[in-house]
Amino acid sequence: MLRYILRRSAYSILIMFGVLLLTFLLFRVAAGDPAAAVLGKNPSAEELELMRNKLGTSKPLLFGTSRPTLRYAGGDFAGEKPLPKRATLCGSVKCTGNGLLFEPGASLKIPQEFSSDAPVTVHLEGKNGKKVDELSQHIDNESNVVISNNTSAPVVVQKIHYTVPTKGFFDTQFFDAFREVISFQKTFPYVRIFNFGETLLTREPINEVLLRGMGASLCLMIPVFLGELIVGIVLAMLSAGFRGTWVDRSLMFLSVAGMSISYLALIIACQWFFGYWLNWFPVWGWGEPQHLFLPVLVGIISGTGGGVRFYRTVFLNEMNKEYLRTAISKGCSSTIVYFRHLLRNAAIPIMTRASAILPFLFTGSLLLESFFGIPGLGYKGVDALNSSDLQLLKALVILGSFLFVFINLIADILYAWADPRVRPE
Repeated sequence: MLRYILRRSAYSILIMFGVLLLTFLLFRVAAGDPAAAVLGKNPSAEELELMRNKLGTSKPLLFGTSRPTLRYAGGDFAGEKPLPKRATLCGSVKCTGNGLLFEPGASLKIPQEFSSDAPVTVHLEGKNGKKVDELSQHIDNESNVVISNNTSAPVVVQKIHYTVPTKGFFDTQFFDAFREVISFQKTFPYVRIFNFGETLLTREPINEVLLRGMGASLCLMIPVFLGELIVGIVLAMLSAGFRGTWVDRSLMFLSVAGMSISYLALIIACQWFFGYWLNWFPVWGWGEPQHLFLPVLVGIISGTGGGVRFYRTVFLNEMNKEYLRTAISKGCSSTIVYFRHLLRNAAIPIMTRASAILPFLFTGSLLLESFFGIPGLGYKGVDALNSSDLQLLKALVILGSFLFVFINLIADILYAWADPRVRPE
């Protein structure tokens, strides 16, 4: 058993590492520049540089010893892009369709956009990204970059960019993302997990936002989970016990109807009927117990249909087995047959379904929280999406993924406890 737990834990760690890598690539490569989203329109080069350094997005993605800088103007001059602003010429430097053409003896002086103490390396690239070695470059006493053609032939440069050194080979965006999940320190408790920094907009610690939102989500989703589980199992047992009768057909009809109704339509209908027409419950707000009654009711109604059909199938499969027929032939009461024999032997698929739902207890329901004004993690996620707060969105995705992997690991371990026939391999 111990070997099985260790092996499953090792697999889960590898899965979590893959989730972290995939999430990192999606948010770093596909999501654009978060610094530009925070600063808005027309930020200065210094503002962009400072914000990128603060967010860590100017560092190399996976590995590297240098990062780009906006301290000097540059760019890709293969098209019709003009010379860098405020640049001064000595000799003939022309913008052609293929890049910047440096005639023999010509030089280009590019002033710095802002001051910094970090040493700058100038990179000159020609066609197909090939390094241009014919031109010399240096930084003069006034901190200007001077690019000169000291050869006897013209030289074409298609791209000019600049880099400054990082703190080390592992000072990269990926290792920063890894340290957000787990990091080590010299003082107690020595290990720190889930340190996601601050939100991009309010600059509030993300851990505090997650804790507040998780509390609200648990207050909503635990009653929904327990209600859906209990009601689903009881109705499924009733349907399986009266298989083929009008009770079974009626419950299946209601289950299929409940599964077919859109979650959004159900929310709006319940808000109108119970909140507006009957005026039994408030439809918006947080802080009082009555604010949870209606969203919990909607959550139970929405999830019960699929639960009843799933549990009914499981129970019918078990009812055809010999051990249950033996218990009935012995004259065992219905309570013993259903709850001691049937329910225990059906525990494995029930636990499997429950383990798939449990992560949403912590991350909340996006639609329920949004439509009822409950400040849980689902509601926070919608706000973060609307405001392009990628840091908070990333934290929510990683937290949900890790919870799913961890809870499935616990479920695999509990299988052997719930059913002695299960042997860990």
